[in-house]
Amino acid sequence: MNSKRLLPFVLLGITLLTAGCAETHLVMNLTETGSGDVPKVWPPPPDEPRYRYAGELTGEDNFRADNWANPSNATKIFNWLVGLTGFNSQPVVLQRPQSGMVDAEGRIYVTDIGRGAVFVFDKPAGRLEVWETARGNSRFMSPIGITQGARDEILVADSELRSVFRFDKKGSLLGEFGNDILERPTGLARDAQRGRIYVADTHAHDIKVFNDDGKLINVIGQRGEGDGEFNFPTHLVFAADKLYVTDTMNSRIQIFDAEGNFIEKFGKLGLNVGNLVRPKGVAVDSASNIYVIESLYDNLLVFDNKGRTLLALGGSGKGIGEFYLPSGVWIDSHDQVYIADMYNGRITVLQFLGTQQ
Repeated sequence: MNSKRLLPFVLLGITLLTAGCAETHLVMNLTETGSGDVPKVWPPPPDEPRYRYAGELTGEDNFRADNWANPSNATKIFNWLVGLTGFNSQPVVLQRPQSGMVDAEGRIYVTDIGRGAVFVFDKPAGRLEVWETARGNSRFMSPIGITQGARDEILVADSELRSVFRFDKKGSLLGEFGNDILERPTGLARDAQRGRIYVADTHAHDIKVFNDDGKLINVIGQRGEGDGEFNFPTHLVFAADKLYVTDTMNSRIQIFDAEGNFIEKFGKLGLNVGNLVRPKGVAVDSASNIYVIESLYDNLLVFDNKGRTLLALGGSGKGIGEFYLPSGVWIDSHDQVYIADMYNGRITVLQFLGTQQ
C-alpha cells in the first residue's frame, strides 16, 4: 500500500486514538511472573510465612491503561495500523538495576548502570520516567547509590563521575558535591534528623560524611580489617540512629552510631547459610530485622538485630524468589522489600508479613 492510500487510515487511527486517550489513565502495577493461584511465601508451609511474593518491576510493562482488559475500538484500530505500517517500538526496561528508594508519595527510584540512568516508577502519576542526564550534556556513567535528600531532593552517587548529584523530583539538576574529594562513591544514606549524608567511598576504603550543603564534615574509617576499618565498603543504610555499612571484601556488616563510632559487627566468610562472601545491599525493616544481599550466592539473607541468621531466600535462576547477581535491597514505609535482581533486569518485591523477633 503506497503512502497516499495509507494516509486516510493513519488519520482515522490518530483521530480515534486521540479521542480514546482523553479517557485513558495509566496505572502502575507489579507484574507477577508465573505466580499461579497459590501465593509464594517464605518460609514455605508448614512453617508460618514471613514473606509473600508481591510481584516485580521491569519497566514500562508495569504501566497499563485502567481499561486494558477491554481495549477500545480506537486502540484496536491503532494496533492494526501499527502492524500495517511495520512500526515496532522497543519497551523501556531495566537493564542492570543497582539500588533504589521509595519516597513519601510512593515513587520508586531505581539506579541502573546498564542503561546509565535513574528509573522513576511514578505510581501517583501513572508514568515511567528515565533520568539519563547527570550534568549539562553529560550522561550518567555508573549511577549506584540513591537516597532521599533534604527539601524533597533526590541524591544520586555516580561512581565513574565521582560525584553526588542533587535533583528535584522532576529530575532537574540542583547541584552536586564531592567531585573534588571522592574516589569512587557507591552507597548513599542520610540522617534526616541531623542533616548528614553518608557516602561509601569504595576505593578510598572509608565513609565520607557531608552536611546537606555538600560540605565534608567527617571521615569514618580507613583500610584494614579491624573494628571500624574497611576493605571496599559499598552499600549503606541509616535506620534508628544507626549507620549500617556493607564492608564487602571483609565479608561483614559493620554498625556505627550517628557520630561514626563503631558499635558492633556481624558476618564472616564461609560456606554455611548466613555466611557472607560478597555482601552488597543492606536494609532494615520496622521490626529491626536486617537484610543483606549475598550477591555471589544469589541470596537475600535476613538477620535479627543481633546479627543472628533468621532466613535465607533465593538461589540462582530466573524464577520467583531466585536471583542472578543481585545488588541492592531497600524497604518502604509499608515494609515492602525491594531486591535489585541485577542480571535478571528486574526488581523483585516481597511483602514482610510480621515481626521476626
